[in-house]
Amino acid sequence: MKSTGIVRQMDNLGRIVIPIELRRTLQIDKKDPIEIFVEGDRIILRRHEAACVFCGSTDGITAFKKKYVCSKCVSQMSNGVS
Repeated sequence: MKSTGIVRQMDNLGRIVIPIELRRTLQIDKKDPIEIFVEGDRIILRRHEAACVFCGSTDGITAFKKKYVCSKCVSQMSNGVS
């Protein structure tokens, strides 16, 4: 893991500001959804990318009832393939 040398304090509501330089480098804009992962004693933040709930693909994604489904899985469901 690469250190940036940037240290930030958490506020009294548990928030941490991600510096603008990092947001620009990682192409994170205001209101972009961020995923939070835990790996051992580490907290990992990553820009959220919509993926199919069935196969995890990020190609041809369609939102359906607040879930994402790819065109391949939609086709398989239409054809009755399990």
